[in-house]
Amino acid sequence: MLIRNIRIIDPTKEIDKTADIRIEDGHISGIGSALREDRADEVIEASDLVAAPGLVDVHTHFRDPGQTAKETLHTGALAAAAGGYTAVVCMANTMPAVDSMEILSDILDRAKREKIHIYQTAAVTAGRKGCELVDMPQLKRAGAAGFTDDGSPIMDEALVRQAMTNVSELDMVLSFHEEDPAFVWQAGVNAGRVADFMGLKGADRKAEYTMVKRDLRMALETGAKVDIQHVSARESVEIIREYKAKDKDGLIHAEATPHHFSLTEDAVIEHGSYAKVNPPLRTEEDRQAIIKGIADGTLDLIATDHAPHTAEEKSQGFTSAPSGMVGLETAFALGITNLVKPGFISLSRLIELMSVNPARLYGLNAGSLEIGKPADIVLFDPDEKWTVTAGDLHSKSNNSPFIGMTLSGRVRYTISDGEIVYNGM
Repeated sequence: MLIRNIRIIDPTKEIDKTADIRIEDGHISGIGSALREDRADEVIEASDLVAAPGLVDVHTHFRDPGQTAKETLHTGALAAAAGGYTAVVCMANTMPAVDSMEILSDILDRAKREKIHIYQTAAVTAGRKGCELVDMPQLKRAGAAGFTDDGSPIMDEALVRQAMTNVSELDMVLSFHEEDPAFVWQAGVNAGRVADFMGLKGADRKAEYTMVKRDLRMALETGAKVDIQHVSARESVEIIREYKAKDKDGLIHAEATPHHFSLTEDAVIEHGSYAKVNPPLRTEEDRQAIIKGIADGTLDLIATDHAPHTAEEKSQGFTSAPSGMVGLETAFALGITNLVKPGFISLSRLIELMSVNPARLYGLNAGSLEIGKPADIVLFDPDEKWTVTAGDLHSKSNNSPFIGMTLSGRVRYTISDGEIVYNGM
């Protein structure tokens, strides 16, 4: 394959130039001007597009096994490819939870049939119940990408400390969902003006930032590499910034989601349960704090928290409906629309947050367009406007508050291991 006359952005090499890309045997074999096309089986004329390393999502839910009415490995992979993702790291809160070699091996075996790279985390505790640690060394040997009880906080501090000690010895990543249930009265809506309007107490910001502070303190004490997931509160951003200043070993990482930097709690009034998410959308002040954290490097990952649910589940009424929204197919465009176009960060920085840094965190052979690397590439038009339409989504679910919104930045091709896995032309 030859991609001709395309703008190439690769933050790892500080490259932003127009050139050709040659792909052979699933790898990038050449980058330069006027590369010969006599050996190319396929030529993409791409003068109006940008090429970047394929996106990497470190926080996604494919609901497989156990909840395949919402998503499967296959439909999730299709959604990822349509969003420009060539690699995803799936969370362990399946049914049953990924807490054994058997469950992990089954997922990884089936994932090999898909055309993007699917990595799978294991749970931190048995059944994600927060009481007993899993056999971490065994699960690492079986192929676990990292460990998380995402969806549930781990309240036992001694257990968390032991888990951190274990992942430090194993040189793996421990990801945390930070919501102390003592401060969550109704999940999915911020305790404040909108919750009051709805007659609910909501979820207080203290639920998040108190646990963030606890876990960052222990991470520095134990030498554990940690990822604070889906940061939503300005106090959390400030605490992460404070602890990162003390972190000399690159242990602390933190995610911003597109919904938390794009929306506020007002979206709950407009979109109801489709804007219900844990942790909740908060205030404009919180949204701006997250954007500032992205801009100054406090939040070094953009992750989707892609969380499919059926229309029937989301129609149960706000308090009964599950939390979460799909995000793989809108994440990149939301980053371009709400971060790059307003001038908060550059396009190269967005690619760093959505590809380079996630790949580095998990030690993946991804996030670069270097010659010899796997040809995992996204081709996109950063200026093209498009309207999010439920019927056009590739996910099995369409629970998104962004449906009907017009965004800038459209994925046109996704290439994984040298094969076109999404063609949006």
